[in-house]
Amino acid sequence: MTVGENLLADGVCMPGAELTVPAEDLAPLAARVKVLGDPTRMRIVQILAANGSVCACDLEEPLGLSQPTVSHHLRQLTEAGLVVRDKRGTWAFFRVADAEVADLASAVRGLAARS
Repeated sequence: MTVGENLLADGVCMPGAELTVPAEDLAPLAARVKVLGDPTRMRIVQILAANGSVCACDLEEPLGLSQPTVSHHLRQLTEAGLVVRDKRGTWAFFRVADAEVADLASAVRGLAARS
C-alpha cells in the first residue's frame, strides 16, 4: 500500500512511501491494543508473565479487585488471544500467550517502521 499524493500536504511526507501495516490489519490490531490498554489488564499480563500459570483466585488480592471484576478482565484478555485459559478441575489457570503478545508488540512496532 502506498501513501497517495492527494492525501498529504506538500512537504509533509514523501509521495509513494510504503505503509508497513495494511489497512485491513488495523482494526483487529486496534481492538487488541484497546484490550491491553487497560492498566488492570496490563498488570494481569505482568503477573502472569512473572509467574507462569496462575489461578484466577490468586489474582484478586494483588489486584485489589473482586472475583467478578478479575474474571471480566481475564475474559477480555482471553477473547483477544493474549491470555490462555486452562481448566483444572473446578479451577481456571491463566498464562500469557507468549507468541500472541510478541506478535502484537511486533505489529505495533511496525506502525512506526520506516521502509
